[in-house]
Amino acid sequence: MVEFDRFTLNNGLRVIVHRDTSTPIVAMNIIYNVGSRDEHPDRTGFAHLFEHLMFGGSVNIPRFDEPLERVGGENNAFTNNDFTNYYLTVPGHNLETAFWLESDRMLELAFSAKSFDVQRNVVVEEFRQNYLNQPYGDAWMLLRPLAYKVHPYRWATIGVHPSHIEEAAMDEVREFYARFYNPCNAIMVIAGNVETEQIKELSEKWFGVIQNGTVYNRNLPTEPQQTEARTLSVNRDVPFDAMYKAWHMCSRMDAGFYAVDLVSDILSAGQSGRLNQQLVKSQRLFSDINAFISGDIEAGLFVITGKLMKGISMEEAENALQVEIDKILSTAVDETELQKVKNRVEAIMEFSEMRVLEKAMNLAYYELLGDAAQANELLARYASVTTSDITLEARKLFKPENCSTLYYFANK
Repeated sequence: MVEFDRFTLNNGLRVIVHRDTSTPIVAMNIIYNVGSRDEHPDRTGFAHLFEHLMFGGSVNIPRFDEPLERVGGENNAFTNNDFTNYYLTVPGHNLETAFWLESDRMLELAFSAKSFDVQRNVVVEEFRQNYLNQPYGDAWMLLRPLAYKVHPYRWATIGVHPSHIEEAAMDEVREFYARFYNPCNAIMVIAGNVETEQIKELSEKWFGVIQNGTVYNRNLPTEPQQTEARTLSVNRDVPFDAMYKAWHMCSRMDAGFYAVDLVSDILSAGQSGRLNQQLVKSQRLFSDINAFISGDIEAGLFVITGKLMKGISMEEAENALQVEIDKILSTAVDETELQKVKNRVEAIMEFSEMRVLEKAMNLAYYELLGDAAQANELLARYASVTTSDITLEARKLFKPENCSTLYYFANK
């Protein structure tokens, strides 16, 4: 059980405080309610660009990293489809430095032409190196628009094309910042050996003066139900053929989410997962194979990816994979097997609660979903999944017409 206090500033900034007296380190985590799903189709990659721009200097602080490093702090950030997350850790006695730094870049980024050009070039280069010139790097960029036709999950966080960032104007970037990077669109969590009253005072001092901005009301198109199997075949300069299969699944808040997540673990958790045991070790059809969920807040994807062994045809590999899927559809999962994957989930969660930064991240994420208290309900929700739930959700999921398949062939 992770206990916490919660309060909201007049400008709309939600603040959560978790006291952990076991560590001298304090974690600060700020989630902004903006991800790649909130971008214009002709200007994708902006949320990821801002992950970089937010470190490029603010109105009173030319370089974010330097003052933090001088007081023993560390920081980083990540962007996904749904939100952007900034986090740092700092020795408790230097906590106010973290408030100073984070509040200043929420107050006003510097937006210098130099910083903009540097970070834009960094993002474009990352796009080319990791997605266009990396073996298998474009797989998700091909699979997403195959599975999604309407919803903005159809593009990756990096964007659709480098030109969307290369051609971006300063006015567009400023507008994106003003719309999303403000107190009423943010959640801040402080976790460590702190007192709630202390955090209230620091929050009012450093963040209370920032204008609240306009509340963002998300109104995204709903992806229509997929009614026929979709396929795409490509040839690339890669060493092995690969297969990528994606099925539409429920949203993060759906009651069936936990069963679907456990289905992925039954198929692919560690060396004992069914797919690894049968298709890698026993039949030697794949060199590696993985099943996982995208974990998106809205209706996401259940994905199976695998690289084929030399000499194995795509048809042979796909047929063998279908046999394993049919097993989970036709035969109830053994209670022992289900308990094993539940135990694995429990171990991961308990380990995460030992680290103050992960607790801060979890509380921020579940507050974004609606209530930070949900972080304390996860174990019970996974524990309540039955073998019947596994069969029911698998049968909803693994329908042929619900599947999009990318056949990724190595050039001969």
